[in-house]
Parts: sequence; C-alpha cells; structure tokens
Amino acid sequence: MKQTPAHSVVNQELLNMMPLNSNGVVEVGCMLGSLAQTYKKINPKCHYIGIDIDNNYAEQAKKYCDVAIAADVESLDLKNWEQLESADCWVFGDTLEHLRDPWKVLRQINVNMTSHGGGTLVACVPNAQHWSIQMRLNNGEFRYEDSGLLDRTHLRWFTRTTLIELFESTGFKVNKGVVRFLPQPAPVKIMEAIGAFADASGYNSHQAQEDANVFQYVMQVGV
Repeated sequence: MKQTPAHSVVNQELLNMMPLNSNGVVEVGCMLGSLAQTYKKINPKCHYIGIDIDNNYAEQAKKYCDVAIAADVESLDLKNWEQLESADCWVFGDTLEHLRDPWKVLRQINVNMTSHGGGTLVACVPNAQHWSIQMRLNNGEFRYEDSGLLDRTHLRWFTRTTLIELFESTGFKVNKGVVRFLPQPAPVKIMEAIGAFADASGYNSHQAQEDANVFQYVMQVGV
C-alpha cells in the first residue's frame, strides 16, 4: 500500500518531548529526516537511527540520520534489532497507528530499554474520538483518505483512554503529554450533541467534549 505522502514539517511538540541528552535515538517513520536534522542541531553527539518502510524516504533521510534503515519495524531481522537495542529514546511520530501489532513492538522496546538501564519513548498519535470522525460516523461517511485522521494506511485507532492503556499494558509509565488541535474549531451544535450523547450514555459530557476537540495526543513515556 502506498504510504502517507512525505513532508518536511517538524512536529514541535514531539521534538519538545525528546530528552536533549539522549545518546541514541531511533525514529520509526523518519520520512525525509526532518526531525533528525533538527534534533541533531540540538544534540549533535547523539547517534540517530531512522527507520522508514518506504525505500525512497529512507534513502533521503540518510542525509540527516547517522543510519537510515528501509524496513518495516515489525519485520526487522535480528541484526537490525541488535543495533537498536541500546537506544535510550524511541520516537513514533504518527506511526503507532500504522502498525499491525503496536503492543508487540512496544513490549520489545520496553524489554530492550529495561535491560540497558532505562529510556524514553515519545509518540504522536491521532485521536479517533475527534469530533469530525464522530460526525462522519453519525452520517455513515467513514471513508479512507490519503492523509489525516482517516489515512488509509491507519490500521489501529486510539483515544486518550486507550492510548494510555496501550502504553501501560506494554510496561511503560506515562510521564507527560500535550494535545494538538486543528485550526478549525468544532461547530457549537456538534459539541452540544456530543455532550448530550455522553449524558445519554452515562458518561461525563464535559470530558467527552474536551476529548472530541483533540486532534492528536503527544506523549512521553518511560520505563
């Protein structure tokens, strides 16, 4: 399946979550290496490894990564895993939702980090509870697209609650998190309807409306 179109935009919130003194970083879904380029300016001594499933993206990322691997992280051979084991920072910028079994990958990373004295994992994940998805579901218009929340290469879907559960169930502890929003605010009537639906379902309407406004969650977790 054709991958999400590459871009050179650096996710500033994700960058802010990365420890500034990491010795080794592994970025899954490095695309063209833009985050690597920016981070290496801050921490030039860091050994930065980028992984991307698209051969062309990985080839271009070599300009900024110390090592760029063209591979599916879920199908890495033992030799490639060995060079990743000592990394003390893993980065998943809008990639966890593309994995078939993110639980398995995160458990393996957790084992590696624990055996090497700890580490940090940062991730940006789209919110499946966003008001625009709820609106489309209500109208039966759940259609895949080339990018965005309904990117056709998304295999997994997470909300704030289930994203936290993903990390905790794989051995990580959530350290901190921030939210990202779309420039377009939710229509007032849509938010009122979301609150009413939460009330009718026996849930917290205020929390449901807050969560529906979030476009992406950016989290830092550790072992």
